[in-house]
Amino acid sequence: MKDYEKQVIWLDYFNSSYSRSQGRRVSRNRSIKNPVLSDLLEAAKRLNLNPVGHEVIHPKRSSVNSGYISIDKKNKKTNVLQDLAKMLTIVKGESKKSSK
Repeated sequence: MKDYEKQVIWLDYFNSSYSRSQGRRVSRNRSIKNPVLSDLLEAAKRLNLNPVGHEVIHPKRSSVNSGYISIDKKNKKTNVLQDLAKMLTIVKGESKKSSK
């Protein structure tokens, strides 16, 4: 049953290798290459969105592992996506630095 108090945010919304028609929801300069669910969870935690991660396959791409987070509905989805995109680039940059 649909929970109207939550929003679903797919990883594919932030993948720079996808076009808008393939499911990307943020501009290409705000998107990142190969987003990871753990980074998206961390970005949502930093924005105090109370995320819950789910590793599942996106319905459009059954051959690609993906995932989504469900967050508390606090704002319009487009505004939340823009905030998450900004934070996701920061988190992705930090994870690259720590892996070196």
